[in-house]
Amino acid sequence: MSDHNADDVRNIALIGHAGAGKTSLAEALLAATGATPAATAAERGPAVCDQDPREQALGHSIDAAIVGFTIEARRVNLIDTPGLPDLLGRSLAVLPAVETAALVINAQAGIEPMTARLMKMLDGRGLCRMVIVNQIDAADLDLGALTEQIRDGFGPACLPINLPAGGGERVADCFFNPAENATDFSSVSAAHEQIVDQVVELDEALMETYLEQGQTLAPEQLHDPFEAALRDTHLIPICFVSARTGAGIPELLEVIARLMPNPAEGNPPAFLKGEGEAAEPVAVSPDPERHAIAHVFKVLNDPYRGRLGIFRIHQGRITPTSALLVGDARKPFKVTHLYRLQGRELIEVEDGVPGDILAVSRVDEVHLDAVLHDSHDEDHFHLARADYPIPLHGLAITPSRRGDEQKLTEALHKLQDEDPCFKVDHHAATNETVIRGLGAFHLKLLIERLADQFHVEVDTRPPRIPYRETITANAEGHYRHKKQTGGAGQFGEVYLRIEPTPRGTGFRFVDAVVGGAIPGNFIPSIEKGVRQVLDEGVIAGYPLQDIQVTVYDGKSHAVDSKEIAFVTAARKAFVAAVEQARPAILEPIVQIRISAQEQAMGDLAGDLAGRRGRISGSETRSQGRVVIEGEVPLAELEGYESRLKAITGGEGVYSIEFSHYEPVGAAIQRQLIETHQQEDRT
Repeated sequence: MSDHNADDVRNIALIGHAGAGKTSLAEALLAATGATPAATAAERGPAVCDQDPREQALGHSIDAAIVGFTIEARRVNLIDTPGLPDLLGRSLAVLPAVETAALVINAQAGIEPMTARLMKMLDGRGLCRMVIVNQIDAADLDLGALTEQIRDGFGPACLPINLPAGGGERVADCFFNPAENATDFSSVSAAHEQIVDQVVELDEALMETYLEQGQTLAPEQLHDPFEAALRDTHLIPICFVSARTGAGIPELLEVIARLMPNPAEGNPPAFLKGEGEAAEPVAVSPDPERHAIAHVFKVLNDPYRGRLGIFRIHQGRITPTSALLVGDARKPFKVTHLYRLQGRELIEVEDGVPGDILAVSRVDEVHLDAVLHDSHDEDHFHLARADYPIPLHGLAITPSRRGDEQKLTEALHKLQDEDPCFKVDHHAATNETVIRGLGAFHLKLLIERLADQFHVEVDTRPPRIPYRETITANAEGHYRHKKQTGGAGQFGEVYLRIEPTPRGTGFRFVDAVVGGAIPGNFIPSIEKGVRQVLDEGVIAGYPLQDIQVTVYDGKSHAVDSKEIAFVTAARKAFVAAVEQARPAILEPIVQIRISAQEQAMGDLAGDLAGRRGRISGSETRSQGRVVIEGEVPLAELEGYESRLKAITGGEGVYSIEFSHYEPVGAAIQRQLIETHQQEDRT
């Protein structure tokens, strides 16, 4: 039996901008709770959370690390996430495993671009939140002004639950034992009153006791409404710490142990059963006596331990004797060995209860986002789809050594299994394999892993921009495919109409055939032919989108009609219709966010305008920095990283996020069409 139950578990993800001190904070918490031995900086060696040699060389986390410790009989699972924009997908992937997202802010830098982006991306995910202001021991800080900046940026629900004192040398508790003493800003009594006022708003009976009777409320009385306030994001507590000196670490641990939600107190995960529009919400309960349900939020392909599936148990109990199904598989696998993670160390355990974060190894069927369960009653269960940034940075790759093609394919599949923002596309028309990620650094890391772990060297070059084709008018198409070769022939005739749909809606196929003009068993063949054209494009070789195709008539032959005949007829009819529907080429537009020194703003704005970019706003930040936001065509960002470094002396950073597609200009469209025609002729 486990030495803890679900009520004793706390799951927290540390998120935030690179350099906020998430890893050093995790290490301080581990040391303070005895999970790692006390040691001097010289004796300590690499951080438990940063065991990868690349992380140590860079001084930044490049993957999420799971560690744990025990405080006040509570088992705390802490996930340290990377803060670099290129690795955002690896941070977002772990959020389904936790009840609480703790946004760590560098006290010197304030709210940085990635900080704001992450807080915004928490919306709609149902997570409780807290803000941890780290490095409060730095010189020349105005933590009162930073607190107001946090409240202005993230809302009035952000309230200090403790306050820095003595110039950041210590922290004063404002909730459990709010004894008045000197603080660096505000006061203990004022902070305590703000927190209590915010919490009791959600409990009418408690508010009446508090307001009418003037009764002091004990922390135990506030616990349930405090949890409700966290669930509704009606309260986002702010904690102050210094991971370097340990100031505020005991107070933070008390907040985590006594106030952060356990699996029953957080918002329940959004599980669904079924696919598409037929999917229905299902309730999953942190009850160890019910069927086991777990979600795989991380996969690692380790050269020594094989495929490692890391999962969070949401319901039931899992032991080494459990037989688990992966998704809707018919055959279960035997767990055999069950592990808890402490960085890269695997610690074998005897069982897991709801809330536990554990791992199994050498199970090839396990994949990212898989649901593990022990009963067919939970077949087709899955978590509601999470939104990830669209990977737009691309490189076309080929193996440097002949004969490594299959080896490269297998390695790319494994890397794609691990990272939700890494995609691999193979374009048959150009025989081009393109890897896409969130930035040049993201792809650089993956190419290094190809060489180091999978022993595959690759050559790279810029890929084709992911343009799309669409139509701007309604049109109709018709084609009769008739082929006679002596004996049974081929016959299929298709009438269809096409119309544009709103941008971003993709493709819609409608069967409007009546009276059996085309037998129903051939309708899928027609859709197959249409989809072939969708993938290949019509005017420039790019996939078609934002189009509805309606098949409304046709003819068949009792003997000669075959699947291939209707596939061919549909292709020809669809191409004919597109050519008459004023086809257009769309280009991807990205939102760009640039952070640099204020004196570089003019040069940056001019460079962006020269790239057909549009600036939507700018904001001056602390320490003479400015943040510029705008939109720019992805095609114009080739080489932008080096240009930005040249303009800003290496100080500028930027991030991009897919925004939308919009039509290219007439001159660019002509050039793209001509290039495609030349490629077809060669």
